[in-house]
Amino acid sequence: MSEILDLLATIGRLLRAENVLILCHKNPDGDTIGTAAALMHALKQLGKEAAVLCSDPIPSRYSYMGIELYNGQFDPGYIVAVDVASIQLFGDAVQEYVDRIDLCIDHHPSNAGYADAMLLDGSAAATCEIMYDVIQAMNVEITPQIADCLYTGLSTDTGCFLFSNTTAKSHLLAAKLMEAGARIQELNMILFESKSKERMAIERLALENLEYHFDERCALIYLTREQIAATGVSPNELEDITSLPRKIEGVQVGITLRQLPGASYKISVRTTAQVDACAIARRLGGGGHARAAGCELEGNLENAKAAILAEVERELKKADEQAAQEQE
Repeated sequence: MSEILDLLATIGRLLRAENVLILCHKNPDGDTIGTAAALMHALKQLGKEAAVLCSDPIPSRYSYMGIELYNGQFDPGYIVAVDVASIQLFGDAVQEYVDRIDLCIDHHPSNAGYADAMLLDGSAAATCEIMYDVIQAMNVEITPQIADCLYTGLSTDTGCFLFSNTTAKSHLLAAKLMEAGARIQELNMILFESKSKERMAIERLALENLEYHFDERCALIYLTREQIAATGVSPNELEDITSLPRKIEGVQVGITLRQLPGASYKISVRTTAQVDACAIARRLGGGGHARAAGCELEGNLENAKAAILAEVERELKKADEQAAQEQE
């Protein structure tokens, strides 16, 4: 298991580090990319070599971050993983480094503790919240570009501050990033108000596969490998699909099943305050947060649906029992 570090110990190791390789998780989202980019720019301000590596391509909409990708330009002397809860999330291109990760910076309470050392804050809405504190403690200037990177992770992981993980600290940090030069209006347009035609096509297919379960308290959508390929949608655009079923009135648990190239299914769970999403995913080998979690299951669609729905039913019953106790 990882050695648990506080902020002071973390920055001590980063300040001593040289030739830093920063790892993101596969199918990168705004938080893992924003955190990695912000750390890379901060280390470069200190005169250090730093670059980012991800198994999947960085989506073009994040080009404003100015990320330097790792292509062998230095021999990694220190390896940092950001926003990655388990080694299964790295993907193939990163496998040669997973046994030598020096530090993990993360906000997932379910982190598996795979790195030698870890800075973990499960109460943080995004890993970018933690990275802001790290960069400040290293006495590095929060430039407008770093502010853009941090705002990206903060806003995307909170659903533009709509999700239940949003805290007062999240809003205070957003204000600080605005003061540092983050282009809030432009970024919000890129991140939340723009969808490709391919994204719209896959959303239509997902809604055609919509199912209701447990007196319509659970809504489930699924996408097959063939449907995904037919639209030509990029992997990163599929991540936003996970919020669709939970948005339906009266739904407490939203489930999204997406068939992966290897025929397994990636399952995303989104819940209301009454139901623990992490508990649903954890019993199937996954994890995440109380309101947003996920796992991956082998097998065909019907088996995957049966497995996840059994766990949903268990948590809905638990929620009902707790509500009954509170009324007594």
